[in-house]
Amino acid sequence: MTPVLFWALKLALLLLAVAMLCALARLLVGPSAQDRVMALDCLYINGMLMMLVLGIVYASNVYFEAAMLTALFGFVGSTAMAKFLLRGEVIE
Repeated sequence: MTPVLFWALKLALLLLAVAMLCALARLLVGPSAQDRVMALDCLYINGMLMMLVLGIVYASNVYFEAAMLTALFGFVGSTAMAKFLLRGEVIE
């Protein structure tokens, strides 16, 4: 791994951690339920991206599979939350 790639990945991990902290603050303080759902979406996307960067750093396929599962469960969860906020029920 080249030194430029090494430092770029470390910077990416740091910035993703900062983005996750900002999303966590919005999740806890958000004035409305829609803001909290968007913060949760941002949180799982940043977590997925962090797993992808860690997969590159450690050259392991396990991180990529975990990122794919996180994306799948996050999408299903945010869809269920959006449907609940829109209609008041998840399963018809």
